[in-house]
Amino acid sequence: MGSLTLLLLGMSIVVAGIVGLRWHPFVALVAAGLFVAALTPQDLLYRSQLDAAKRAALLGDSGAVPETVPPGLAVVHKTALEHSQKWFVSRFTEAFGRGCGQIALIIAMAAIIGRCLLDSGGAKRIVDSLMRVCGARGTPFAFAGSAFTLGIPVFFETVFYLLLPLGKAMRRETGKDYLLYLLTIVAGATMAHSLVPPTPGPLAVAEAFGESVPVGSMMLGGLVVGVFTVATGIAYAYWANRRWEIPLREEEGDSADESSGGEAPGTEAPLPSLWLSLLPIVLPVALIGGDTVLSALGKEIAAMKLLGDKNIALLLSAAASVALLRFSAHVPVGAAKAAVAGALSSAGIIILITSAGGAFGSVLKDANVAEFISSSIEGRQTLMLIPVAYLATALIRTAQGSATVAMITAGGMVAPLAADAALSYSPLYLALAIGCGSKPISWANDSGFWVIGRMTGMTPIETFKTVSVMMLLMSLAGLALVLVGAVVLPMG
Repeated sequence: MGSLTLLLLGMSIVVAGIVGLRWHPFVALVAAGLFVAALTPQDLLYRSQLDAAKRAALLGDSGAVPETVPPGLAVVHKTALEHSQKWFVSRFTEAFGRGCGQIALIIAMAAIIGRCLLDSGGAKRIVDSLMRVCGARGTPFAFAGSAFTLGIPVFFETVFYLLLPLGKAMRRETGKDYLLYLLTIVAGATMAHSLVPPTPGPLAVAEAFGESVPVGSMMLGGLVVGVFTVATGIAYAYWANRRWEIPLREEEGDSADESSGGEAPGTEAPLPSLWLSLLPIVLPVALIGGDTVLSALGKEIAAMKLLGDKNIALLLSAAASVALLRFSAHVPVGAAKAAVAGALSSAGIIILITSAGGAFGSVLKDANVAEFISSSIEGRQTLMLIPVAYLATALIRTAQGSATVAMITAGGMVAPLAADAALSYSPLYLALAIGCGSKPISWANDSGFWVIGRMTGMTPIETFKTVSVMMLLMSLAGLALVLVGAVVLPMG
């Protein structure tokens, strides 16, 4: 069975499982991974373990596992042969364990940070401060900025639930611009969700690329592309708001929700200060990004190397967020423990899905999908791989609905190409293209599509022609920026 057949079978199982059979994404990814691993022939397993030069020297034109090898390649041959002879379940579970080890701690800490920001009132403090600085006319920019900032450690749905009552309240106060407020909230939250670690999608993509795309580089690159794409989304929001009037459709309980202003439970006490509220978000970005910048400049500071480690930085940030909840918001010990436990429970599901997706990507790599794709593209040193990465992610996202699953799956397929191909630009651009490709197209199979429509009162048609179109335009703007960056500032 060839690489293309295995790739199509694996993707079909994921899509059919999630969309058709309504399986949990974890179950679908495990089923697809085990299926592909079981059907992958030994020859493909062997080939996948060799880089291009060694593959040519060992295999020649035959493509089969050689019976005799040159002495200088004996170790390489032995390692590849041992891997090709492993039981398929062992290959999948070993990849699952590696993936879990790479991202589990980071995702767990990010979940704690997000929960503590909400329960302490820190998230509301950030939003209120931005709205006060921007004023009434700048409220859409405040919404987009708040959503993007909070979307780094907090999952998209949670950010949307937090900010939506504020958008409805502003519509009540001004009597207009409801669609503008909604779209700017979505624009900020959705781009942070796909571009900036420690959210699971971009984190998994960075880990798939290994040392060639450090998490710090993904953070900095995601921030740059994110600002550009969110600006595109804001521009579309203003245009759509002038074109369509979306009414505020009252539902039972709306008034109560909006009067609270989106305030989290337990935040009746005075809100924490702005700098304390921002600390859990800014700290990991500053530490990890600072170490990345120093490394790029050829400077190494021992203390910064330690503090800039992604795990250490997120641990410190989680500690700061718990301290914010416990001491600044004066939440009792029992309530703080319950908040942390709840955050870890929700993180467990994300860790399982992300690790299963990484394992699925690993068995696709074992099926030598990377060599198949790269050999199908003329001129691997050109920019062609960037739109390929974008389109692969977009197809998976459109087919099965989940941006995170699409990024994880595409990362496992595309990352090996960066290692095999002599790129003329940094693999970071491929990783960012995957992030941008996870946006189109949000439609009926996307849970976020229904969450946005149901919570805002928009019909499916209204949601599609506003939210879905905006996501598509933001993703294309991001792809254009990535292509320009790869040409003008290749960093290769």
